[in-house]
Amino acid sequence: MMRFSVVSLARNALNFNRDWPRQWRSPAPKKQYDVIVIGGGGHGLATAYYLAKEHGITNVAVLEKGWLGGGNTGRNTTIIRSNYLWDEAAHLYEKSLQLYEGLSKDLNYNIMLSQRGVMNLAHTLQDVRDTKRRINANKLNGIDADWLDADEVKDFCPIINTSKDTRYPVLGASLQKRGGTARHDAIAWAYARAADTKGVDIIQNCEVTGINRDKGRVTGVETTKGTINAGKVAICVAGHSSVLADMAGLRLPIESHPLQAMVSEPIKPVLDTVVMSNAVHVYVSQSDKGELVLGAGIDAYHSYAQRGSFHVIEHQIGALLELFPIFSRLKLMRTWGGIVDTCPDACPIISKTPVQNLYLNGGWGTGGFKAIPASGLVYAHTIAKDEPHPLNAAFSIDRFTTGHLIDEHGAAGVAH
Repeated sequence: MMRFSVVSLARNALNFNRDWPRQWRSPAPKKQYDVIVIGGGGHGLATAYYLAKEHGITNVAVLEKGWLGGGNTGRNTTIIRSNYLWDEAAHLYEKSLQLYEGLSKDLNYNIMLSQRGVMNLAHTLQDVRDTKRRINANKLNGIDADWLDADEVKDFCPIINTSKDTRYPVLGASLQKRGGTARHDAIAWAYARAADTKGVDIIQNCEVTGINRDKGRVTGVETTKGTINAGKVAICVAGHSSVLADMAGLRLPIESHPLQAMVSEPIKPVLDTVVMSNAVHVYVSQSDKGELVLGAGIDAYHSYAQRGSFHVIEHQIGALLELFPIFSRLKLMRTWGGIVDTCPDACPIISKTPVQNLYLNGGWGTGGFKAIPASGLVYAHTIAKDEPHPLNAAFSIDRFTTGHLIDEHGAAGVAH
């Protein structure tokens, strides 16, 4: 695989960019693999990469029913941060942010990391108390976090409305300066390219239709491209986690909901940070192309549809205009939806399952994109070693029977 560098860019520019090789192969599936990873999104591709890099397991197939990154990886709002309240979640997301900070170099691919800072606004006295509590918890875990009062919020983001006459006046905010955004497609492509160079087979347009078992042990999968046998099968399919687990007779404590996002028409740079608010419930950043990238909460109903409801758009735009009246004349360019898989405690499952040789990485809710690197790292460890990594030991599926939950609902200001 040709490495990206100044020299390779210059050489290919002289040839009108006609000599770039394919970024990954498109092989036919083999009959047998050591590990099959179901799901070609960021988590699945990262898992395959770290299986090869960290554990030397290269006889791996990543099966994707559509195209790489065509699910939630390509349908999110690209925010990365690690300012979670509880120790278990904070350590996992902080590891992910640390990996993001070196990912372009590690994978030899520009992931367009922009550490522009993430502000979580506080609008009520209870917001202020909760936010300061989280800031203190972050600092105890070695995670950067600062409190800004209303004037400092205005200084950091001059276009925000801090008037005391609004329905939810801005009283302050937490700020994680290392937070920001990364290019979602680039994450998928970078991990796919890196995994492919280590011998991993990436097979697109290959839907898993069944999980084969023999005497309670998983032996492989049925797909639209035939039977593929495997020593281990790892589910990594976000909103469809329950559907895949059901094929193996496993019922999960996971609900799937639509979560929609949208972008405005492009404008000149006016917003150089990420702003999030739970009280009015909107979060917004500006992309490199100039579009405002907007998100809000999940739809209440259960669904596998990749679209959202009109009333969510209405409330989301109302929240945006309360915080940023200058955006009132902007036009929406497009909206889309993803399917979020939510556990009762708003934290993921990264674990072996009661079904032998079957592993699960799911239940991330709205926090999946920011966790991709660490998720892949610890999931690969769990698969290879048959025991959890210290960072994901608390995220076992057993916690829903033992009661050792990690209740992150709303702990970080908003669920995203």
